[in-house]
Amino acid sequence: MEMIFLAFGIYLYLFSIGRVQAGDPESRKKAEAFRQRNAGWMRIGALAIIAIMVVNLYLHFVQLSGK
Repeated sequence: MEMIFLAFGIYLYLFSIGRVQAGDPESRKKAEAFRQRNAGWMRIGALAIIAIMVVNLYLHFVQLSGK
């Protein structure tokens, strides 16, 4: 589950900076308008999700290794 949230955070960040684009031109236009309106909070939210999931995964790996 943590890997799914990490992947979602990475996808959201890439979308917020404009690296991920939709397939057809109409969807691309709508996605670009949405991204322009919400890029600021999406970027912050995505970075927060990524940071939390990376720390969470690290803690689980440390717990599994028994240290």
